[in-house]
Amino acid sequence: MNILQSYTDFEKTLNEIKPPEFWSDELKSVWHQTKGDWDKSHDIAQNIHTPMGSLIHAHLHRVEGDDWNAKYWYKQADRSFPSSSLEEELKSLVKEIIEGP
Repeated sequence: MNILQSYTDFEKTLNEIKPPEFWSDELKSVWHQTKGDWDKSHDIAQNIHTPMGSLIHAHLHRVEGDDWNAKYWYKQADRSFPSSSLEEELKSLVKEIIEGP
């Protein structure tokens, strides 16, 4: 079993067709978003009922340009609306999922 230990490990999976089945839903969701599949990422994220699921959900609505909805989900995750770029935020989410908060 291939366990991710860094963002670089995550990047190496992006040439695959789909993420590994044994990955967490959080990791699968950010993988799909990184690959540009907002819909698949959102389908997964909206069924993750944890602070990280809310944070991913918030990011996705920020990507969509729906700041009102994003702010709601950031609040659910007990986080503030980020000032970082979308790309920086997504990379940070991946790192947090892999490495922990």
